[in-house]
Amino acid sequence: MNTRPRMDQLGLSTGKKTRLHRILHEHGLRNGTAVFLPYDHGLEHGPRDFFGHPGASDPRYIIRLAREGGFNGIALQIGLARKFYWEYAGEVPLVLKLNGKTDIPSAVDPLSPVNATVEEAVRPGADAVGYTLYVGSPAQERDFAQYLRVREDAERFGMPLIVWSYPRGAAIAAKGGKDSFYAVDYAARTASELGADRIGERATPAVPARRGEHAAGGIDVICVAPVEPEFIQRVGVAFGPAPVSMAGARGAATRREPRASACRSGQAQEIAVRPRQRGSLPRRPAGAWRRHGQDRDSPACACPPGRRGSP
Repeated sequence: MNTRPRMDQLGLSTGKKTRLHRILHEHGLRNGTAVFLPYDHGLEHGPRDFFGHPGASDPRYIIRLAREGGFNGIALQIGLARKFYWEYAGEVPLVLKLNGKTDIPSAVDPLSPVNATVEEAVRPGADAVGYTLYVGSPAQERDFAQYLRVREDAERFGMPLIVWSYPRGAAIAAKGGKDSFYAVDYAARTASELGADRIGERATPAVPARRGEHAAGGIDVICVAPVEPEFIQRVGVAFGPAPVSMAGARGAATRREPRASACRSGQAQEIAVRPRQRGSLPRRPAGAWRRHGQDRDSPACACPPGRRGSP
């Protein structure tokens, strides 16, 4: 069983330690395990993800969802962070995504260009920055070069760096594919070798969350997975972050694709607030979690008055 290192064993600067403590122990689960809500698919996928549920295109609604659902943080691109996060600053931690790409060019040679800086993350009060790294892509050399500048700035400003490390490209496909143990382990290890403070990896029924945790050499891994119960049942766990921790990962980030439906159905909140299974994670004090439906400010709200704010 993996032993979670204490914060003072991670070799972090004061700034990184302070910000990670806010994410892991002052918001959301508050026990060292984190659940993040990514909201960068408007750039990555375009507006198609919002067609079924137009309300999900409203950034304010999604940020409120993260707050009301008890998430440890929300990941936003720079434009949405500047225009909308200020209303909720301090209520849910911000992870500013520093790079991103559209879905328009071919994915044969993926590269996610940098569009924001660590300094721009400091201004709105972000508690971490995120970077997507495509390991094995023909553009890997350029990717490493722009990542170097991000890592240096993160050290200079004391900002935790979360690296979503994904195996991609023809070379990966020729060696078993992006979901092979070889690819997932290599991507996790690469992010660790390059100085990530936290690593995001994609979990599938074929690749449980425990894979990258061992390869990462002690760096905490965040499992990126869909919220549908069918997926979670197929990997042998139940709803919630507890089974992710049991599988070896130290956190979860819901995948982008189901975001629109999750906003409407309330599944996103359930990931964070459903009671933990099998006693794998410590429970919060009785009454600490609120029971609610959708966000109180949404048209389809099921929250009673007075249920807003962080738990």
